[in-house]
Amino acid sequence: MRRYIRVLFVCTLLVFCSLLYTFSQLVSTLESASPQARAHRARAAHSGLGDRERDDRYTVPVLGVREQDRQEPVRLAVVACGTRLEETLTMLKSAVLFSCRTLHFYIFAEDELHVGFRQALESWPEKFRSKFNYSTFPITFPSENAREWRKLFKPCASQRLFLPLILKDVDSLLYVDTDILFLRPVEDIWRFLSGFNSSHVAAMAPEHEEPRIGWYNRFARHPYYGRTGVNSGVMLMNLTRIRAKNFKNDMTAVNLKWADLLMPLLHKYNLNITWGDQDLLNIIFHHNPESLFVFPCQWNYRPDHCIYGSNCVDAEQHGVYILHGNRGVYHDDKQPVFRAIYDVIQKYPFGEDAVHGLLRPLEEKLRDATHTYCGRVWHIFTKRLEESVKELQTDKSDES
Repeated sequence: MRRYIRVLFVCTLLVFCSLLYTFSQLVSTLESASPQARAHRARAAHSGLGDRERDDRYTVPVLGVREQDRQEPVRLAVVACGTRLEETLTMLKSAVLFSCRTLHFYIFAEDELHVGFRQALESWPEKFRSKFNYSTFPITFPSENAREWRKLFKPCASQRLFLPLILKDVDSLLYVDTDILFLRPVEDIWRFLSGFNSSHVAAMAPEHEEPRIGWYNRFARHPYYGRTGVNSGVMLMNLTRIRAKNFKNDMTAVNLKWADLLMPLLHKYNLNITWGDQDLLNIIFHHNPESLFVFPCQWNYRPDHCIYGSNCVDAEQHGVYILHGNRGVYHDDKQPVFRAIYDVIQKYPFGEDAVHGLLRPLEEKLRDATHTYCGRVWHIFTKRLEESVKELQTDKSDES
């Protein structure tokens, strides 16, 4: 009996050592590979996208400012519930700070949050308050299925699926989660709409760049887009096209309108989805891949892009453009880089010198985080932000 126990112990120890070695090799590969090698992999089969999907990945179009750009506001939608008031206001603040275009916020929130939003937004200095308009909306779902939609993933999260049906007079908008921070002007991602071909109805970034640490390709029990899925925390939506399109699906041979697609989809996959509405979007665009425009990872940069070693090549080359602090990293100490950026933007007083009041304090905090994998590439978080701050300072000098 003792011999069997010893054999079992040795086998268990060998398995543990093998797993430990495999993980160390993965981290070493992600961390130490040269930017050129990682760039090659990102463009090759391990980019997380198939050949056709890679054709739809672009950097931001270099466009002159059209007359329409000056007149048409950039429309930004967000859904906030529970304790997300302050986090949402910080996101909106980052949008207002660096944008030159007029913005229009579409804020969907629980009734008890509406007063807080109005009081905060109306208290901002006139120079910044004049840069945006806003509309507040209650959280609403189809009455016959409201309970099912409300409890999907997180409270209110699935509201974004119904924006095309609620905002019937709105042509296009940018939807973002509450835990988003803009490190460059919002109008820059808005310009991706001009890169849509006639089939595109929406745009998102890949869920993962590195398939070895991807979630969908390893664990999903439902169809998903491309090789690693897409993340819906930053989503450009052409609402007019979404309303008009007949979507292919795996429930019927007949293509369905958006309004007729959502509930049957939820009923079929309700027991198989983990990330709620994002999973449903992955299923939809799995069957309609020609309708999705995929933008690079620096437009939706999340902890997964650096916690196991840097794996967003575009961010390494150009900097992080939009930060996505999912997993609650703005509010705990697990990822100090993400928390530092959130804290500095939240505490920055409107109108103060942005170099000394925002950029320099952030750089100091980031240098203190070099003991983490994300902290080792701290410069990518300030690379584009530094340009945004300089533009903000230039605007301030011109006014004076």
